[in-house]
Amino acid sequence: MRTFLLAIGILAAACGHAQQNPTVAPKQSQSILIVNATAHLGNGSVIENAAIGFRDGKLDLVADGKLIRLAANAYDVTIDASDQQVYPGFIATNSTLGLNELDAIRQSSDFAETGAYKPGIRSAIAYNTDSEIIPTVRFNGVLMGQITPRGGVISGTSCVMQFDAWNWEDALIKADDGVHLNWPSVFHKHYDKGKVSVEKVKTYDQQLREIQTFFNEARAYCAVKNPPLQELRFEGLRGVFSGAQKLYVHADDAKAIQEAVNFKVSQQVKHMVIVGGYDAHLVADQLKQHDIPVLLRRVHELPMYAEDDVDLPYKLPALLHAAGVAFALQNEGDMERMGARNLPFYAGTAVAYGLPYEEAVRSLTQAPAKILGIDNQCGTLEVGKDATLFISSGDALDMRTNALTHAFIQGRSIVLRSKQTDLYEKYKQKYEGK
Repeated sequence: MRTFLLAIGILAAACGHAQQNPTVAPKQSQSILIVNATAHLGNGSVIENAAIGFRDGKLDLVADGKLIRLAANAYDVTIDASDQQVYPGFIATNSTLGLNELDAIRQSSDFAETGAYKPGIRSAIAYNTDSEIIPTVRFNGVLMGQITPRGGVISGTSCVMQFDAWNWEDALIKADDGVHLNWPSVFHKHYDKGKVSVEKVKTYDQQLREIQTFFNEARAYCAVKNPPLQELRFEGLRGVFSGAQKLYVHADDAKAIQEAVNFKVSQQVKHMVIVGGYDAHLVADQLKQHDIPVLLRRVHELPMYAEDDVDLPYKLPALLHAAGVAFALQNEGDMERMGARNLPFYAGTAVAYGLPYEEAVRSLTQAPAKILGIDNQCGTLEVGKDATLFISSGDALDMRTNALTHAFIQGRSIVLRSKQTDLYEKYKQKYEGK
């Protein structure tokens, strides 16, 4: 009985918290025109004094406002965004948003399953639209995300969600976009009497053989159209071999990345993406040759190796851009869910260390959209694409000036409110009232 009452209490508390989230915005019913803004299109281009119009959730006008003439009643609502800036919605890649709420409460975590090889695990059906963290990341323009499972050798399949929905089906932009493979560590640090040395992991070759064996068996299985016995583990890789899904390989050091590229060739994997890629700039030629993009590790982080330049993590985006390697930014690591709201500022730091501004915007918009295979739908401000965008009164990549005044997901005007803003208003009223 005591356990039952505890469970009821947790459920009631969860329901109470869920009610504090903003209500999902209704479907767009009025056409909207934004004028006089500086528009960052996400593809490297900028339009001063832009005119951006959308209706029924789709962009139908992206132009220089000085070069067009519109009838007075062309749009139902006009937003004057003078001295403000418009951006496509930012995309958080390789994120566990909606899969884990509180680390201390096991019942709120659903980002990993038991087992080592589980390509059939789908993150989409575990996604929780009532997460209290999601409204907080929207404040800084993060309006979509690739929701990714964790754990094991093969974690499962990720999906792409927009951050304003009643349930995972409504949130879904793309289901099962790719399978995630955690490449084994090649080296580890060995400590002996105060001295540190880097040594090869003794079990690395064995782990690599196990991965190769699994993929060999899966490829042979998938070559049979109608196998007499269905093997669910192998079925989960069918899309990787056909090219319908991408293989996301989580690897950081140069040796692991090179091994992963060789693995792509030997296993005839059509589309591969490196996730992490700390040493990607050292093997840039190989990545370019095989057209492998990178979901780059967190920019606001210390170097992985003591001999590295302390500023290297800040410079990595500029180094990859200079080398011609396609990349997008992500935020895997400690406190990654709540930290997803800092993605724009990672891009801002990259600008301070050599990355051109519009390329930094691209690393949060068009680049991730292209990597995730949703660039025909979103990622840039172009006619025919989803009206997922926001207006900021200042530079969205600068934490001092990023301040959203409006945000739209598929044309719906979303409420920029969260539990944090509710508490701020509550205590502001309390202490200002005294």
